[in-house]
Amino acid sequence: MRVLHTADFHAGRLLRGFDRTPEIHEALIEIAALARSERVDAVLVSGDLFDTGNPSADAEEAVFDFFLHLRDAGIPAVAIAGNHDSAARLSSITGLLRWIGIQVVAQPTPNPVDMVRHVELKSGEKLTVGALPYLSERRLVKAADLLGGDTGAWRQKYREGMGFFLRRLGEGFRPGSVNMVMAHTTIDGAVPSGSERTIQFDLTNHYTLSGLQLPAGAQYVALGHIHKPQQVSEAPIAAYPGSVIQLDFGEAGEKKQVNLIEVQSGGRPVITPIPLAAGRELKTVRADLDGIEARLEREKGFTGLLKVVVRAPAGTALPGLKDRVLRAAPGTLAVELDAQQEDLATPELKREGLSLMELYERYHRERRGELPDDLRAAFKEADEQAREEEVA
Repeated sequence: MRVLHTADFHAGRLLRGFDRTPEIHEALIEIAALARSERVDAVLVSGDLFDTGNPSADAEEAVFDFFLHLRDAGIPAVAIAGNHDSAARLSSITGLLRWIGIQVVAQPTPNPVDMVRHVELKSGEKLTVGALPYLSERRLVKAADLLGGDTGAWRQKYREGMGFFLRRLGEGFRPGSVNMVMAHTTIDGAVPSGSERTIQFDLTNHYTLSGLQLPAGAQYVALGHIHKPQQVSEAPIAAYPGSVIQLDFGEAGEKKQVNLIEVQSGGRPVITPIPLAAGRELKTVRADLDGIEARLEREKGFTGLLKVVVRAPAGTALPGLKDRVLRAAPGTLAVELDAQQEDLATPELKREGLSLMELYERYHRERRGELPDDLRAAFKEADEQAREEEVA
């Protein structure tokens, strides 16, 4: 049996206001073509199909076009929701996707065995997948409550809670079938990309699992959530294929891939990474203020996206710096001062004299572009409500 494992599409991702969806769509078409050329029997997608819970029409087209390409090739797939996906939104279309051979597990169920998916292949072989979508601590407690568990204890015992689900998924394995687990989570020892979303990563992913908690009967554990390709367990073999393109400058230089798993019932899998070519390369270039043009001249042949960090004395006012950089390198997506980077090491200097709204506007501008009015109003309302609750 040949199974293709991929994850972390993040369709709809904006990088400094620049839409990466066309590149992600290109990567997904490449993956679908690989599934056909490699004579794959099934595809596993381990979460984060979208970058936000309310994806754009272009983002939805990219993902659904990928699934249609698999349908046209007669290749079934199993997918789960990641932390960036709207579980409710994906749940609403599971029936439609099942009609074209795509089985989606978007939310946990009161009975974890209901999250086990069975795929009957044309060869007569059988694939069983215990599919565990992303479970934050809050969602895990809710699931535990449905099962009559002690939710107060589970808040403090994330690992035990996740271990419960994993053990129950293992109970759904079948003799004579290839048995796999799919999860969107962080395993101890996993190395994240040097992402610009490190802050978000720290806030939302400080709960981890031990590789010892993975079901022993799983022949392969298809992981998603970490964007750097890597294997994190030997028994059972568990691996992250990584994101499908370099999503931000923290992933610059990373070679993107999918994993091809060759395995038979009861056997040890053979994992072959297959590199991906789609997606523009990202690069960070550092230059002294008086040598910007000379440094960027060396990047004339670079066809990807640049972040240019200009080294200048702290407190230097540089009007027109971005225009100067763009004239020398039109492919530049971001221009930063090295002094600003130093300020990040002492947040109190960045925050002095700035309101919470001003801080949020600055954060959004650096990550996504100018803050939309509706989002500014929503943030202001949330801030006011939080202050009222503190006073109460």
